[in-house]
Amino acid sequence: MNSLDWTVLIGYFGVMVAIGLWSHRHVDDVSDFFTAGGRMPWWLSGISHHMSGYSAVMFTGYAGIAYQYGVTSFVTWSLPIAIGIGIGAKLFAPRLNRLRSRLHVASPLEYLKNRYNVPTQQALAWSGLLLKIVDVGAKWAAIATLLSVFTGMSLTQGIFITGAITAVYCTVGGLWADALTELGQFVIQLFAGLTMLVIVLNELGGLSALWTVWDKLPEGHAEPTAGPYTVTFLLAYLFIKTFEYNGGMWNQAQRYMATDSARSATRSARLSAILWLVWPAVLFFPMWAAPLLVEAKKPDASDSYALMTEQLLPHGLLGLVVVGFFSHTMAMCSSDANSISAVFTRDIAPVFSKAARSWDNRAGLLAARLSTLAFLALSMALATQINSPAFKDIISVVIKWVAGLMGPIAIPFMLGLLRPFHRSGPTAALTSWAAGLLAFYFTNYDLHGSVKTDVALQYQVALPLAISLVLYVVVGLLKPEDTPERDALIETINSDGGGPRGGAATVPGQRTGPDGTGVPEGLKD
Repeated sequence: MNSLDWTVLIGYFGVMVAIGLWSHRHVDDVSDFFTAGGRMPWWLSGISHHMSGYSAVMFTGYAGIAYQYGVTSFVTWSLPIAIGIGIGAKLFAPRLNRLRSRLHVASPLEYLKNRYNVPTQQALAWSGLLLKIVDVGAKWAAIATLLSVFTGMSLTQGIFITGAITAVYCTVGGLWADALTELGQFVIQLFAGLTMLVIVLNELGGLSALWTVWDKLPEGHAEPTAGPYTVTFLLAYLFIKTFEYNGGMWNQAQRYMATDSARSATRSARLSAILWLVWPAVLFFPMWAAPLLVEAKKPDASDSYALMTEQLLPHGLLGLVVVGFFSHTMAMCSSDANSISAVFTRDIAPVFSKAARSWDNRAGLLAARLSTLAFLALSMALATQINSPAFKDIISVVIKWVAGLMGPIAIPFMLGLLRPFHRSGPTAALTSWAAGLLAFYFTNYDLHGSVKTDVALQYQVALPLAISLVLYVVVGLLKPEDTPERDALIETINSDGGGPRGGAATVPGQRTGPDGTGVPEGLKD
């Protein structure tokens, strides 16, 4: 990178900070900070949902998969996400919106204290929080890895710079800042991605390379599944991503909650699904063609895309593509920080602090911003250790840890929204959660904590979710814990009737806190 590239990069950072400061004027209370007050347009919610779903790991870990195995990087990753979000557009998006519009909650997990009980809510909140620290740590490590290729910065320096800038705008402006910066980042990535595609096609002989390049690539590059990414892995990933990208890991749930109605939430989900179907294919083509243009130096080929941009792009455009890397990572990390802050301030803090149950708007906002900073700091600290033997590498964290552990956390939260599972109560939720976590541990590690190498990737990813799903259903049937109060809550989430649009529904066992959100009976002073 030269001075022109640095000017582009610094200018991008400046715009992100400016958007955060501008968004500060729209944040008056915790509802604005966490769910944009329910005023976000559906198209902005859809773009934000899409952008908050992937990061620079695509340009490192998944670029390595594309380099080694070809088309399977799209078929076993973004295609299942597109299908999963399409499924959730009618199944989950409107129900998640009603959590805010009818129950007036500010955190996705707030409804769990009445749907199950406080211990269940805490189990899911704490385990999800710890997993997200690891997940976002992997994202910081990915972008720092790319930055080191272009600038020679150390991993620690890269993590600090990206994390500090993200902290400014997402802490000041909340979800509004996240969504507006993600819109800007989407536009930047659109130009950067199309620029890279055009230059690669030019290097390969023009537009015809789209269909002629496959004969020149290594054998098997056009196969939909390859290597460890088998049909079984694809099916498992489809189940996992259907839960995760429809709100199972909370940050995407906030996008649906932020729209003005259930119908708008459905429209935003459909837009995100279309983007996931089309846009990753544009980004992936240069990665598929990379073996013809560069020779990766790392064993997992995670440096292939960075090497290709260095070789092909002139200065100025190089800076633009590097900005594209940053745009994805900062979008995901800021959205995760906001969702974790919501869960901490709305779900965890009130259980341990009587004062937290009566925070006014000013105190609630201060707590939200401080917890956002704390989460970012912890994830940045962990990022410096992401290549240690305990984590192995970036892509292992993203695929094994996140995909493997997401199911046990997401299943009680997501299926608890649906009428057919009304019999599944606290016992079913906690049993499925605990068994899923144990399944993850024993498919990845032995009794002494050593990493297992004899278990196929698809089983490491699929078994925790499958066990959690089966136990959630079976325990619910064997020990039904549906009560009139829980049934009333589920009916409220599943129906638009019974109250004015955007009004709160009457749910037995729920009272209203000082800021208009529900406080469980078990936490009365």
